[in-house]
Amino acid sequence: MPHGPVEVGVGPWPGPWPDGAGSEVYDPELLGAGDRRNVVDRYRYWSVEAIRADLDARRHGFHVAIENWQHDFNIGTIVRSANAFLAAEVHIVGNRRWNRRGAMVTDRYQHVRHHPSAGDLAGYLADRPGGGVPVWGIDNLPGSAHLETMRLPRRVCFLFGQEGPGLSDAARDVCAGTFSIAQFGSTRSINASAAAAIAMHSWVREHADLSDGAPDTTWRG
Repeated sequence: MPHGPVEVGVGPWPGPWPDGAGSEVYDPELLGAGDRRNVVDRYRYWSVEAIRADLDARRHGFHVAIENWQHDFNIGTIVRSANAFLAAEVHIVGNRRWNRRGAMVTDRYQHVRHHPSAGDLAGYLADRPGGGVPVWGIDNLPGSAHLETMRLPRRVCFLFGQEGPGLSDAARDVCAGTFSIAQFGSTRSINASAAAAIAMHSWVREHADLSDGAPDTTWRG
């Protein structure tokens, strides 16, 4: 059996380089050296700018926001999941700096915005083209509705609190409602990045086009 990590991606482009219509998406450096990035095959050899432009043409209607008062290490993982599920935008509320290691470079392809406060986030979302985007807080607070039983809006922002203390009072004030994720074990709460992935996947199950005839089948990997 072979040992060591499996080589990721592809080597230098074989044969003549792409030319003509559509060739502007390719990055000459990647064509020459190979593309070892963590991207789906559709985007092999594409430049970062071309990938972002293609993603922007078909982003989903949900946003993800997380409070960052203590430099939460979950933010990078949330950004990575937001990229995987094609969120419209990711919003960091509070401290501007965050640990990007968990994002695994996916922040290059994802719109990440900073807001000094929850009120600033709410103001930004209320002024979005096409109408305001409601904020749904995800936290297992007393009185929270079950996320599993709700019909999710096509346009929504899932807001998560700091790992540990959860949503701040200021964050709760801007939420249209708070919603909990069903738990059945002994732990009081699940990891914030895991909760974010569950909420995003709930939206995908309800609204994303997963049919075989869908015009975009990037989701197949």
